[in-house]
Amino acid sequence: QVQLVESGGGSVQVGGALRLSCVASGRLVSRACVGWFRQAPGQERERVAALYASSGGTYYADSVKGRFRISQDNAKTIVTLEMNNLKPEDAAMYYCGAAPSSGRYCTEGYWHAIYWGQGTQVTVSS
Repeated sequence: QVQLVESGGGSVQVGGALRLSCVASGRLVSRACVGWFRQAPGQERERVAALYASSGGTYYADSVKGRFRISQDNAKTIVTLEMNNLKPEDAAMYYCGAAPSSGRYCTEGYWHAIYWGQGTQVTVSS
């Protein structure tokens, strides 16, 4: 069983920055995709960024490219999402997700998470 625990959400002003962390425990295979999704009220959950654990390959949604950066620690148990130049439309509940995956599915944004964290709220105010 894989457990994911997020932290780092909060409230910032437009243009500010936040760092989200996802700590993974349990048996997560090396060929796994770990990433971040977000869901705003009344909207569908969307992929934000993902990282293929074995290669370090990444995926970013067009809306966050150049502003967000996903990375993992050397032990591959902590995945961090650095969010810069935050916009009001970035406000949402952010969820860490993970699943066994191929590198292609992960880095091209086709993967689906089967393990989920509890979510952390990001609020962006003007």
